[in-house]
Amino acid sequence: MRSPQIYWISANDPPESFPDIRRAFDVPDGLLAAGGDLSEERLIYAYSHGIFPWYSEGQPILWWSPNPRCVIYPDRLHVSRRLNRSLKRSSLHVTFNTAFEAVIDRCAKDRPGQDGTWITREIRGAYRRLYRSGWAHSVEVWQDDQLVGGLYGLAIDRVFFGESMFSEISGASKAALLALCSTMLDGNFLLLDCQVESPHLVSMGADAIPRERFANELRQFCTSREKRLNYPAGRIKIQQFRR
Repeated sequence: MRSPQIYWISANDPPESFPDIRRAFDVPDGLLAAGGDLSEERLIYAYSHGIFPWYSEGQPILWWSPNPRCVIYPDRLHVSRRLNRSLKRSSLHVTFNTAFEAVIDRCAKDRPGQDGTWITREIRGAYRRLYRSGWAHSVEVWQDDQLVGGLYGLAIDRVFFGESMFSEISGASKAALLALCSTMLDGNFLLLDCQVESPHLVSMGADAIPRERFANELRQFCTSREKRLNYPAGRIKIQQFRR
């Protein structure tokens, strides 16, 4: 049987030059296309159609749309009793969009059990540009004046596309996720894309849904491609976020 051929995109092709996500490989799960560039226009089109870049240094840009898709509905975020007790006693504070570069740099650090990072210099540069243009956002978790956790991603219409998170003390990334989902609810956001399932995300209430259902929800919730995320200013105690 002939192996499927990967679909190649040129950097000169228009942003919408992706194949239908139903053509993504089963093995490796979700590989859809290669090539292109990380321009703002291509990235916004890709995310709003269920596609994201993920590749290592030295590889071409690889585009993915896995099946199933890991998501969190912000009104269903699960905060365990143990985590709730810990947060009530916590001295952690949260900010939004005050240390984007520090968050993405911390997310890019090598972690135990990982062979390198997919957050390459090229990726970091692309998301910094998205941050400067108002698409990308970060959540920062502080203990006193030390950055101890956080996450970053893109907000398009009523969907937040999470990219990566980090934690340097127990519970810091969960605090970032709680702050994000609380802010999403305040802004009438309906979906948090987590891309690929992990035990950490499942413990917070993540669901694995079929790719077609995910695509249908994007067609409902991600149509205007507006920058809609309004986040609170200043430092906020973690206890102030609803859960």
